[in-house]
Amino acid sequence: MDDFSSIIEVFEDLGKGNASLGVAIAIVGILICVMGVIALVVSIVLGVKYYKYNRRENSAHLTGEETARRILDQNGLQNIKVKSVGSMLFGNSYSHYFKKVRLRRRTKGKTSVAALAMGAQKSALAVLDKEGDPDMRKRVRLSPFITLGPLAFIPLIVIGVVVDIFLLNSQGWFLIALICIAMLFYLFSLILSILTLKTEKKAQQRAYELLRAGGMATEQEIEDLKKLFKLYNIQYINDIIISALELLYYVLQIVAAAQGGSSSSSSNN
Repeated sequence: MDDFSSIIEVFEDLGKGNASLGVAIAIVGILICVMGVIALVVSIVLGVKYYKYNRRENSAHLTGEETARRILDQNGLQNIKVKSVGSMLFGNSYSHYFKKVRLRRRTKGKTSVAALAMGAQKSALAVLDKEGDPDMRKRVRLSPFITLGPLAFIPLIVIGVVVDIFLLNSQGWFLIALICIAMLFYLFSLILSILTLKTEKKAQQRAYELLRAGGMATEQEIEDLKKLFKLYNIQYINDIIISALELLYYVLQIVAAAQGGSSSSSSNN
């Protein structure tokens, strides 16, 4: 138990006994806080911009649902349904497996510029899927694992703590091993997030083309959509950067834990 406690102390002390490691962990922690503040500011600006465009009527007087349905039908995707969703889990999204474009209730029934944007962009993902876009194919194949990384991290650490305390009474190496496994999931999720951003941006460009071709938006509205999507992209990039910094933070913690375990073994000997 004493050996395991020394591992926990290493995690809590963030690299105590190793000045350079402690400084590195502190710097990463500060960067996470800074990016968190930036993400908050971007979210506020995005919320204001979305509210503005969600109150402005689009020139075609199409609801988000009608926009999505028209684009889907014009591209031979009558099998894709447009459904409303009220949960924060899905939000505005496209599902290859359930053959659905999901739109939030306010987006689905409004004839606003914001509703036009969401209906067009999410249905454009379905169009990319049908056209066999290579990045979209990768996203579809790997999408079940996109949220696995962050979700797997905490349970694996809890398992490691329980096993180390009650079964192995070791120096925490089993916990470190599970953290490494969790980090692999986290890294995988991070890579998939980057791929998701790439396909989202492709769908935005495709949406502009589809709206122009169908006469569903003016050039001014297209410019407004670009401004709105730019904020969404910045927010997504911020999230990816924060995830990368968190991954680095965990790596440094593992190094600190490993050094702590080695030091503990040396002192016992």
